[in-house]
Amino acid sequence: MNWPGHLFLVGCGNMAGQMLRRWLDCGLDPASVTVVRPSGRPVAGGVAVVTDYPASLPSGTTVLLGMKPHQLDEVAPRLLALCREDTAIISILAGTPLASLRACLPAVRHIVRAMPNLPVGLGEGVTALHADDMTGKEARAKADALMRRLGLAEWIEDESLFNAVTALSGCGPAFLFRFVDALAQAGQALGIPAAQAERMAKATVRGSATMAALAQESPATLADQVASPGGMTREGLNVMDRDGRMMRLLAETLAAARDRGEAMAKGK
Repeated sequence: MNWPGHLFLVGCGNMAGQMLRRWLDCGLDPASVTVVRPSGRPVAGGVAVVTDYPASLPSGTTVLLGMKPHQLDEVAPRLLALCREDTAIISILAGTPLASLRACLPAVRHIVRAMPNLPVGLGEGVTALHADDMTGKEARAKADALMRRLGLAEWIEDESLFNAVTALSGCGPAFLFRFVDALAQAGQALGIPAAQAERMAKATVRGSATMAALAQESPATLADQVASPGGMTREGLNVMDRDGRMMRLLAETLAAARDRGEAMAKGK
């Protein structure tokens, strides 16, 4: 792919750091990256880190907003002074809709909203993307190419679904980690040594997730294929499926995460 002429990161926390590491692993020239962070801490070999905004940005720069969402009002005026006609901005700020970004950055035409999840650092992530008609095709293509280096990239046409998508894929890794931990603890409760139960739970989830990703059948079909009538798996599934308890739990979990995103968008 053709990398952006210059990549300027405002902040480089956990998520932005994972994204940058993956891009560097994929061949991004570190000399084409600048990170502004007050601490001045280095992020990767060859990547310039500055504690204050430069006097200007090169033509064709792509800016990644990777700071905390509440810092947008502080960052926007400094950034506006640097943006040119061809500057593109990609925002990974949770709970920050496009309207808020445009209100803070009125002179910037090309803005793409993105929501990655943590496995992007492994190239196994999921990133939701959204842009309006003001954002040009070239800026969209650049954002798409960058995000596809991180894993699956999905464009969301209806921004009202963005918090729901974030609840599913953005928050999803944490929910899955909790499930893996619970699976290991359940094995431990049956007498399996704790360390062994954790290793087996991790390996089981990893192999099963890979199988589900590669299969043509739906996950529901795969589950039924594993569960022989009257067998151990079916008996366990009967407990999980009883009264729709798992579906209700996950629906409530995603709804709570989505609702928090919507509250954040309203400044609550």
